[in-house]
Amino acid sequence: MKKISYLGPEGTFSEEALLKFAGSFKDVIPLPMSTITEVIKSIDKGEADEGLVPIENSLEGSVNITQDMLTFESESKIVREITIPIRHNLIAKKGVKISQIKKVLSHPHAAAQCRLFLNNNLPDAEVIAANSTAEAIKKLTELDPDTAAIGTKIAAKLYDLEIIANDIEDSKVNKTRFIFVGNLIPKKSGLDKTSIVCFLKKDKPGSLFNILKEFADRNINLTKIESRPARKDIGDYVFMIDMEGHIHDKIVFDAIESLRKNVYMIKILGSYPIWKEKD
Repeated sequence: MKKISYLGPEGTFSEEALLKFAGSFKDVIPLPMSTITEVIKSIDKGEADEGLVPIENSLEGSVNITQDMLTFESESKIVREITIPIRHNLIAKKGVKISQIKKVLSHPHAAAQCRLFLNNNLPDAEVIAANSTAEAIKKLTELDPDTAAIGTKIAAKLYDLEIIANDIEDSKVNKTRFIFVGNLIPKKSGLDKTSIVCFLKKDKPGSLFNILKEFADRNINLTKIESRPARKDIGDYVFMIDMEGHIHDKIVFDAIESLRKNVYMIKILGSYPIWKEKD
């Protein structure tokens, strides 16, 4: 049995991603954690075999705490990725009609992503903030029937509640990319991605160009490049890069080794299979 920690509590999108990967919890021991930091530290401490955390949302961008933990505070490596669509549902106690709803519990991000639905269907309802969509659903069991919550299908099932409106999100292309972190670099799969962080010697004209040139000269496709504060002076940054290919591919290995002369340090965050939706 493999222990996999994830951002909890039960009923979150992180648990939904874990279920999509595992199919069921027959061969997995799920370990819900309160924060992303706890999930990643559980790998460093040996409390879990792998951890699952969000790293990027198609609407809101990167999850900074995940990036910073992997860059500055952990030696865990990304071992795989998975992307799931974010589908929000309006959930209430059984038998409750939408016309009865006067209050809506939700994480602020989820409420913002369902603004059109709330304005059109519940314009007078009070929206009350919760720490997570899962917490909102759990609280619902203790409240009056005139209160609904925004959350996942698995959370509704977990607490024996009813979905009174499906897929209420404004954007149907809202997706979140999750990563599994562990203590190894997987073997080549034939369709891989490598993630690195470049720490600059000092900020000077052409620094970024010199980094990108190593990949351009070798025709390596970069799928993402992003800067993050280097936790030093204002204006000091590290560059986070995702590229196609595996670290054990000669062309990728040579590019990274050649790049070392232009930077202070390179940290390998992982080399892992690219997520492809199964038919």
